[in-house]
Amino acid sequence: MKKISMVVALLITAITYSQTQDSLNRSQQQENSAQRILSGNISSGVTVGGYGEITYNQPEGDNGKLDVKRLVLLFGYKFSDKVQFVTEVEFEHVNEVYIEQAFLQYSLTDNLNLRGGLMIVPMGIINEYHEPTTFNGVERPSMDKSIVPTTWREIGVGVAGKFDDASLRYQAYIFNGFASVNGTKFLGGKDGLRNGRQKGIESTVDSPNFSAKLDYYGLPGLRLGLSGYVGRSQAEDDVEELDGSSVGISMVGLDARYSYKRFAARGQFVYSSLTDTEAYNALYYDLVAHPTQGLGSAMQGYYLEAAYNLLPLTKKQQLYAFARYEDYDTNASVSGDLLVNDAYNRSDWTVGLSYKIAPGAIIKADYQFKDDARTTHLANQLNFGIGVWF
Repeated sequence: MKKISMVVALLITAITYSQTQDSLNRSQQQENSAQRILSGNISSGVTVGGYGEITYNQPEGDNGKLDVKRLVLLFGYKFSDKVQFVTEVEFEHVNEVYIEQAFLQYSLTDNLNLRGGLMIVPMGIINEYHEPTTFNGVERPSMDKSIVPTTWREIGVGVAGKFDDASLRYQAYIFNGFASVNGTKFLGGKDGLRNGRQKGIESTVDSPNFSAKLDYYGLPGLRLGLSGYVGRSQAEDDVEELDGSSVGISMVGLDARYSYKRFAARGQFVYSSLTDTEAYNALYYDLVAHPTQGLGSAMQGYYLEAAYNLLPLTKKQQLYAFARYEDYDTNASVSGDLLVNDAYNRSDWTVGLSYKIAPGAIIKADYQFKDDARTTHLANQLNFGIGVWF
């Protein structure tokens, strides 16, 4: 509880300092790819866009790795003033193809939109705003990969909209949940819930999950987010009656983004509480042989980031120097015979530069100092990247 209170205090402190902007926009005006397509001013027809990242990662003491990490093609179609379709087709590492979003929106009013299809779960910052020009650092924050986990999308239905008079944007959806067992992959370990993402691939459904988010943008330069998610993991028919075949999941997230002239900052905190993990571990793990391998009963993480544009505001280009600190643990709490694994209690410092050579084009460089609660040393890492979004 002390840790949670400290993070909330740090987030509030960060609000008074700074935040990273999406391209050249203020924080209240930030849009992700889907929002950009939906807000387009065409009367009908096709909208096309895309984003992509090419990265170089050099871990300490190992060979470097070059990768076309992702290339995403964006397509939108406006059937009428009320009906639109949005989809993202993602190529990862050149040879893997995924559908990241594919949903239909029907606008009942200016403030109320119905949505259905494959959609992003609105949790935190990066899960919704993961285009490479919208965040500092070559790699997305590590805690988002392990705790949220980015990019988290599932099939569902719901509502979305905003009330400008109250400076509120809202989303609320019913989704299918994480898979209890995803092929040969289980929940737990250093990746937390990440292995359970079904991504719309012949998804198993046995109970609905609820997700919602509120964003407040009523103060100049500031955007605040409150996210919530509750439900259960999804078990296959042949095991769903067994104790431990699924786990309960309750997740809450707080995020803040702020920008003022050449300063920028952001912060995020996510806490996830899980039930029935003792029975889940008994069903799927051998804790006698591997007492630290299993699914924890709580996960949490946070990060704080500050950035400063080294170029004058009169310049069209931006050169941000930034620093980000992350602390995240997929074994924040354990139950039953599972023992705490110190390797899952990690922290990262990332320092570097983000050079926005034009709106939608960025060059990045950073260095990461990695650590965990063990006494062994983790390899630090040097990163370079090129990102585009159009």
